[in-house]
Amino acid sequence: MSTPTEETELAREWRLEINMGTDEAPDWQLCPGVREFQPASEPNIEDASDYDSDGWASNEKTAQAWELSVTIRRKANKDTKIYSPVHEAIRLAHFAYGSSNKVHLRYMNRNGLPEAYMGRAIPNWQPAGGEYTALGEVEITFTGDGPLTPITNPLA
Repeated sequence: MSTPTEETELAREWRLEINMGTDEAPDWQLCPGVREFQPASEPNIEDASDYDSDGWASNEKTAQAWELSVTIRRKANKDTKIYSPVHEAIRLAHFAYGSSNKVHLRYMNRNGLPEAYMGRAIPNWQPAGGEYTALGEVEITFTGDGPLTPITNPLA
């Protein structure tokens, strides 16, 4: 009987997709050019200690927030003068208000492993700038609006 081979996961395991359709007819499209990807999900923990615990502290999770920091490398079609439609949807949402300011996104392990999540977020679009030799990059922080829900990996 052979022993299964285990491999170390790489940071580039993540795939980010944006819903370019509607809730009723989703159109999930790849966000191309991802260079850095940093998900975060922080619980709010409150002290729930009382005299009855013999001096041991108690804690309760009372809320949760999530955020996704992504750096993308932008590319443009110089002939047609267009950027990636996904990049443009994120950029324009940054300048909008209300429901137009929310991006419906999902991210998952690109190798089909079980880790995958979906939620709505407000994007903060910040071009990185740099020296004359630098490539065009944008730092995007997606601040969660509502739950980040574990989902079945669509690539599984």
